Amino acid sequence: MPASTPTPPAATSLAALLERHQHEFGPVLPVDLNAADVARLDFSATNPALQHADLRDTAAFEELVSRLLEAQDARIGVGGYLENRVIYRRSPGLFGDPSVPARSLHLGVDVWLRAGTPVLAPLAAVVHSVQDNNHFGDYGPTVILEHRLEDTPFYTLYGHLGRRETLLLRPGMRLDQGDTFAEVGPAPENGDWPPHLHFQLIADLLGYSGDFPGVGLVAEREKWAALCPDPNLVLQSRWLE
Repeated sequence: MPASTPTPPAATSLAALLERHQHEFGPVLPVDLNAADVARLDFSATNPALQHADLRDTAAFEELVSRLLEAQDARIGVGGYLENRVIYRRSPGLFGDPSVPARSLHLGVDVWLRAGTPVLAPLAAVVHSVQDNNHFGDYGPTVILEHRLEDTPFYTLYGHLGRRETLLLRPGMRLDQGDTFAEVGPAPENGDWPPHLHFQLIADLLGYSGDFPGVGLVAEREKWAALCPDPNLVLQSRWLE
């Protein structure tokens, strides 16, 4: 998405629409994201634990996540919305090269938890698109669902899923609220990340199908925040407030 691209009109009203309907959303995962064993994880440059971490080594990265959770007596980690992250240096081919500014502004929320955890539709939906973004550091199996509120369409994106379940999905399939449609995927099929779900709200797909930027330029923060409002409008976790 080039810097000159204007914010679509639909993007400016999505956050307000979701706020009006917050009481209607079901869970995205069958876990309590308000529980005491959930903790916020910081993957920005301000976290000293990341300064010397070898993030290209997925096993070492997973051990780092485990240590960060253990330090907070937690078993599930959450966070990342509009966080200026350093962890994308593990995939420079995807998120930047020396000739352009690197993308590091995270546009969704990550929920770090065990592979195999079911992923649920938070609202009635139609499967918009499914794609295996099968590159190191990418989304891996990805699902985009289309929802409608007050006759306004919007989209939710789910990245780093398991391959077996997503192979059963087809565009146009209808899901009821609470239907299980995927699982959190294991490495390496999830894009070679420690197991987690990337959850993102999108007002306008800008022509994308099966994929959408999950990381943007820090200089474009205002535009991306409007196009991809806070996923906690749906997740409603106290740890993300």
